[in-house]
Amino acid sequence: MDAKIKISMNGKGAWRDNRMIERLWRSLKYECVYLNAFETGSQMWAGIGKWLTYYNSERPHSTHGILAPDEADESKIEPMRLAA
Repeated sequence: MDAKIKISMNGKGAWRDNRMIERLWRSLKYECVYLNAFETGSQMWAGIGKWLTYYNSERPHSTHGILAPDEADESKIEPMRLAA
């Protein structure tokens, strides 16, 4: 059956819509989940919560000129656009 369906990558659902959250999940997995042997769900939630606090308040981000997101928000610095 030939439905002649075309997948659009220009509007909602485009790959670039998900890139920031995909990077967050990748960082969470490699910097937190894979490095810790959480034995219980409550340990996991506490560990991920601690990591998310670190991610937002201390971890440098290249998009913010190596500032943490909280620091960038406080100083009202516009995100730096990186070349591909």
